[in-house]
Amino acid sequence: MAKEALIRILALAILAIGMVSIGPAAAQTYDPAYPVCLHVYGRLNYYECRYTSLPQCNSSASGRAAQCVINPYFASAQEPAGYRRHRRVY
Repeated sequence: MAKEALIRILALAILAIGMVSIGPAAAQTYDPAYPVCLHVYGRLNYYECRYTSLPQCNSSASGRAAQCVINPYFASAQEPAGYRRHRRVY
């Protein structure tokens, strides 16, 4: 009985140490103020959303392990031209 309790305490201690050592995870967010983001690859993958055009972003990505992407959370985003919503007919 005492051996079983010791094993449980040891397992809980290992679990607690593991949870504390991991630390909080940083959330990656897109900045909604800019329409273009630079996705940088490497040891850390991250986004730099501070570009106003694709050519501006491409010049910054040149020579780096990076790719320019359109910001899906851009605050001034509009529906594409020619897009129409269809009403349901009952």
